[in-house]
Amino acid sequence: MSAHIRTLLSHNDLTIPIKNGRNQLGTWQGIYLWEHRTHAHRRQITVSVY
Repeated sequence: MSAHIRTLLSHNDLTIPIKNGRNQLGTWQGIYLWEHRTHAHRRQITVSVY
């Protein structure tokens, strides 16, 4: 059950607006990676551009 709560709090996908090769995040916006693990883990990230 705790995994379901974590998924609700932190999503596993992200959409970032890009214009002229630069992200269009606002002044107070940022991108953070929040790990729920207590031990070391290899992470693989997939980037899809449409």
